Amino acid sequence: MSDNVIDLAAADDAGASQTVRAQGRLRELIVSGELAPGARIPELALVERLGVSRTPVRAALLRLQEEGLLEALPGGGFVVREFSEADIHDAIELRGTLEGLAARLAAERGCGAVVLAGLRDCLARIDELLALQTLDDAAFASYAEQNGRFHRLLADAAGSPTVRRQIDRAVTLPFASPNGFVRVGAGAPAARDTLLIAQAQHHAVVDAIVRREGARAENLMREHARIARGKFDEALVTQLGLQAVPGAGLIRRAGR
Repeated sequence: MSDNVIDLAAADDAGASQTVRAQGRLRELIVSGELAPGARIPELALVERLGVSRTPVRAALLRLQEEGLLEALPGGGFVVREFSEADIHDAIELRGTLEGLAARLAAERGCGAVVLAGLRDCLARIDELLALQTLDDAAFASYAEQNGRFHRLLADAAGSPTVRRQIDRAVTLPFASPNGFVRVGAGAPAARDTLLIAQAQHHAVVDAIVRREGARAENLMREHARIARGKFDEALVTQLGLQAVPGAGLIRRAGR
């Protein structure tokens, strides 16, 4: 391989890395509320703020549009998107449908030994956490870590890169993430009870996959997503509940 080809490949890798960093930082600015819903994205200001050229910034903006966090303006440029309650319900339902499909395919096609071992390890770690009668912030953080890992492994269990890609896209929005509403009501006595129900569903879906019960596995994961919807509806009741939701500033409340 010539030096010119190597140099071009290195340049491509560097550009892709800058785009990923710019995309991640822009997402943080949006979710944190620093870029408010309806606000036009100041491209030139972002170039200076992020310390990268216009090319990776533009690429990052296009990716965030694909994720659904931004909307393109007819005359050019982008604005931060606002989400209705119905938008969020639909996003959660979509995730449940896709994860249900992944669970059914895993049951019907068979789940690989490595992925299955990972799923069982997640179950054991979460069981250990939930054995505690009171969950502190560290316990909730550990639960979120293992819960996220469980859902990622479930997407892998389908053995379908196509399904995996669609799930990855569906969970990009903070409201559709399996951990989007984990901390809602974290200080309430019933918070642990909700996690126990979710964990029982985790156990049941792995059991259904092992028993090759595709329909049962699919239905369990679709029902599992309803827990997130219930926690979202709970968060809407109080401003304190919304503070536990990443990206809450992007939500347009009914009647506003």
